[in-house]
Amino acid sequence: MRLDRVFGGLNISSEGLGVQRRRMNAIAENLANADTTRTEQGGPYKRKIIQLKAKGAQMFSSMLRQSSLPMSTTQRGHIANAPTSLPGSPTTVSTVEATEAVDPAPPRVVYDPGNPDADPNGYVTMPNVNIVTEMVNMISASRAFEANVVAVNAAKNMAKDSLEI
Repeated sequence: MRLDRVFGGLNISSEGLGVQRRRMNAIAENLANADTTRTEQGGPYKRKIIQLKAKGAQMFSSMLRQSSLPMSTTQRGHIANAPTSLPGSPTTVSTVEATEAVDPAPPRVVYDPGNPDADPNGYVTMPNVNIVTEMVNMISASRAFEANVVAVNAAKNMAKDSLEI
């Protein structure tokens, strides 16, 4: 048995934990700066988002060809033009690339003539942060983090139980 197959689930869950931690950090920064009208760059704070992209993912059909179970097709057109991979190449999906980006949504304009950052007409340009959206995203990231913790614990328990056989 190859060692990378034993730790594959742990690797996937640990990457998920890291991504959700980055999401929570971005959400916390957004909430902390929801009323920041003046930044070092000038203008209001701009909401940060985490964009995810699979990096180096292999196609499903090539993974089927590499699997230890024999697979067959029922029609000639199934998996016909899929590229094949070299023998011995890894069978796991590579890492996830998480990049921080600025939300392109326009800032909010609020009428507040008493604010020192108000324009001559009394309007203040506020950050494009919506507290409700951020709270929903925080709950989503928290639940995804918890799901990854459960997966790590399940993999750990399976590895421990297999050693006791």
